[in-house]
Amino acid sequence: MATAVKICGLTRLEDALEAARLGAHALGFVFYPSSPRHVEPAQAAAIVRRLPPFVTAVGLFVNAEAAEVKRVLAETPLNLLQFHGEETPAYCRQFDTPYIKALRVRPGVDLLQYARQFEDARGLLLDAFVEGKHGGTGASFDWDLIPSALPLPVVLSGGLNSGNVATAIRRVRPAAVDTSSGVESTPGIKDARRMAAFFQGVRDADG
Repeated sequence: MATAVKICGLTRLEDALEAARLGAHALGFVFYPSSPRHVEPAQAAAIVRRLPPFVTAVGLFVNAEAAEVKRVLAETPLNLLQFHGEETPAYCRQFDTPYIKALRVRPGVDLLQYARQFEDARGLLLDAFVEGKHGGTGASFDWDLIPSALPLPVVLSGGLNSGNVATAIRRVRPAAVDTSSGVESTPGIKDARRMAAFFQGVRDADG
């Protein structure tokens, strides 16, 4: 089964369309004000409405007030929510929208227990733990910390780029891989050549 690819932190229409052309299954839009890749709902909506069919639009939130998530959903046609903070299962379920839950991995974290807590999530996004940061750091983590039989599909993130994504896929066999800084020239601005090289790495691993 082919590994799905999510390109996160989109801020420009041309980058989103190029990612979709290259084969992205999902595109992520960051609604976290502290992120350098933050977008406003109207900005994201203008991009999402131009996407080709069958590309999933994902909204990323970090410990947002429920009212803020609902406001974004009212303005932006999102297909999937991604919660990247300390949100509870009850919080994630209240929006009547499919979601994935992110976890910053470090030694001592029980991924099996975490997956059971979020049993209705569409997947578990595993990212690197960096103190005070909630993703987009470009840091990787020890893939050996991932149990071989998690009860949820794994979306592997954290420092992935064209140089390591094939190795990551062969080692972890995730359902999907997620990259942001690994295909950028500057935060929020994607580099077409880096994206193309990343997709080639995914194809090499799947082949």
